[in-house]
Amino acid sequence: MSALGRIFLAGLCAACCGATAFAFDGSGPASTSGKTLDIFKDPHQALEAALEDFRSGHGASSVEALKYAAAGGETLAQWKLGKMYADGDGVPRDDYKAYQYFQQIVDKYDADAANWRENSVVASAFVAVGVFELNGIGGARLKADPEQAMRMFRYAASNFGDPDAQYNLARLYMDGAAGLAKDNRQAARWLHLAAAKGHVESQALLGHLLFRGDGLPVQRARGLMWLTLAREGANGKVQHWVQVLYDQDMTAANDTDRQVALVYLEEHLKKRD
Repeated sequence: MSALGRIFLAGLCAACCGATAFAFDGSGPASTSGKTLDIFKDPHQALEAALEDFRSGHGASSVEALKYAAAGGETLAQWKLGKMYADGDGVPRDDYKAYQYFQQIVDKYDADAANWRENSVVASAFVAVGVFELNGIGGARLKADPEQAMRMFRYAASNFGDPDAQYNLARLYMDGAAGLAKDNRQAARWLHLAAAKGHVESQALLGHLLFRGDGLPVQRARGLMWLTLAREGANGKVQHWVQVLYDQDMTAANDTDRQVALVYLEEHLKKRD
C-alpha cells in the first residue's frame, strides 16, 4: 500500500462500517415497548413498531422487533441491525453479525425487481460488505478478499452512484490494490464524481492529486479549491487528515495559485446555489 494509502486507511474504514444479517436468532416472544413479537401480524408491522421506538428514544427495546422484521425480509430492518452491530449501538459490537446483515441485503438484491425507495440502503449495504471484504474480520470469521471488495464498490459506484463506493474504488486504483493497476487518472475520475456530491474525503484526495499532479496533469489552483471545500466540510478529529493535507498544499502554493483557487471556489459555489 502506498504511503498516501496508509494515511487514509482509517478514513476508508470510517467511511463505511456496516453489514448484513442471518435469520431471526431470538427464541420465544420478546418485548418491544411492552408488547410481544407475536402480536405483530407481519414483519413490516414489526419494522414500523421498531422505528417508532427509535423515534421515541427507546432504541434498545426495538432490537427483537427489528430481528423479527429482518428475518421476514425487511431490508431496512436488516440494514439498521447491521449498523447497530457495526457501531455497538444498543447491542454489543459484532462485526461478523453486522457483515451478515448487510450481506443478506446484497444477496437478495434483484435489479429487475428492486424498490427504488430502498436504493440508498442497498447501496450502503454493498459498500459496507466491500469494506468488510477488504479488511477481513478477526478470528478467521472472514478472510480479506480485496477483489470481492472491488466488485462491491464498483457495483455501488456504477449502479447507484454512491459517493462512498466511488471514493473506496478510487482508493483501490490509487494503491493498485485488488488486482487493479495503479492508475491515478481513474482514481481522479471516481473521486470527482463523489466530490461533486459533497463527499469530503473525495474532495480532499482529489484536491491533493490535482495539486501534486501525481499521475495526471498538474492543476494547483483547482486542487486548492477542492481542498478548501473539504476543509470546510471536515468533521473535526475524525477527518483531521483533511486539515493536514490542506495545510501542506496551501503552504506549498504561491500567491497566484491561491488567488486563482479563490476564483474557482466562488464559481463553484455559485453553480451549487
